[in-house]
Amino acid sequence: MRIAFLTAPEGVEEVELTRPWKAVEEAGWNPQLVSTSSGQVQAFQHLDKGGRFTVDHVLAGDTSEAFDALVLPGGVANPDALRMDERAVGFARSFFTQGKPVAAICHAPWTLVEADVVRGRTLTSWPSLATDIRNAGGTWVDEEVHVCRAAPATLITSRKPDDLDAFCATLVREFDRQPARQG
Repeated sequence: MRIAFLTAPEGVEEVELTRPWKAVEEAGWNPQLVSTSSGQVQAFQHLDKGGRFTVDHVLAGDTSEAFDALVLPGGVANPDALRMDERAVGFARSFFTQGKPVAAICHAPWTLVEADVVRGRTLTSWPSLATDIRNAGGTWVDEEVHVCRAAPATLITSRKPDDLDAFCATLVREFDRQPARQG
């Protein structure tokens, strides 16, 4: 399976990128770093600069057709930038319209709120997003990880870095339930 990890050029929480990435690799799948700009993305360890990671694919009106699933890492700046980019919002939305699973942690559901895909869904996130999720028609819960299987796409969400063990195990299990893309 080919898994898209969507990030902005700067501001992704490093551990929320690297731990799910490692889980995907250990499952035998192919993670791909997708961003709105070429080159490298600058990760952060909370407020301090962390590592830099090479972009595999630059968005240009893409949809989810080349991928089997989507992971949206958090960090405050990352989803805030993504939700202001129409290409990123459309890319995230396409996973839902095509019925492909999505996993989002921490502040990442901001991108999903902008994509108008949380309506009628139950999800968790960093607590400060609860009102945004409710205002977008979703139900917010305070849980380590939550799986919402509302049609057409499964959504796996988690609150914070402390929840990464459960988040990674759950996203691997849920992604594995999905049929792989052909070709």
